[in-house]
Amino acid sequence: MSSRSTAPEKRPGFFAQLRSLFTFTKAEFPWLPWALIAIVVVAVALGVLVGFLIPPVAVWSIILWGVTGLMLGILGAMILLTRLSTRAMYKKLDGMPGASGHVLSTSLGRSWVASEMPVGVNPKSQDAVYRVIGRGGVVLVAEGARGRLTRLVNDEKMKVQRVASGVPITVFYVGHGEGDVAIGKLAASIKSLPKKVDRATMAAVVKRVDSVSQSVTSLPIPKGIDPMRARAPRPR
Repeated sequence: MSSRSTAPEKRPGFFAQLRSLFTFTKAEFPWLPWALIAIVVVAVALGVLVGFLIPPVAVWSIILWGVTGLMLGILGAMILLTRLSTRAMYKKLDGMPGASGHVLSTSLGRSWVASEMPVGVNPKSQDAVYRVIGRGGVVLVAEGARGRLTRLVNDEKMKVQRVASGVPITVFYVGHGEGDVAIGKLAASIKSLPKKVDRATMAAVVKRVDSVSQSVTSLPIPKGIDPMRARAPRPR
């Protein structure tokens, strides 16, 4: 009987992750390779030009400025790749059940308390409501058809008002209709809310709301493509 290997699973290296990130992004933006090449070439050309313009003009100076331009070009290309990969991720997530939970749990930072699991869900229609608590108050994020979400949203509002009276409650509907917020702008919309609650009050609200929240862990998670698999891999 062979012994089971206890060696830790080997994680992909930097270049493997970079290649995966490039492939993922290129699927949404076919012009990506040309844009990256153009950034590097232009940066090197500008570096060489600076080498010619700044006296004393010498070979070593031109080479040094050219290398500097190359490094800046690579940095610019990486920034572009990262931003486009984020946009590609949002395109993949758009319209998927559970996409809002993924964005809330990964894109808000430590200033907001959020969960990938919804606090209210309709198993039949897959409509869901997520809750976020931060310095901007309580935010309810509704995912699904607006008409069917009215009851779920009102139920969550009542729970919050019952234990946190006076705390502002904001509702965002994820979608592309009038008054809706696109999934790609959801995190930015929440972060832009004015701060109306201090940290002590925020911590108290989190505890009170959690204490009265009805657990939905026993309800089936809306089916669809796992948002975690749609996330763009990032180089380490």
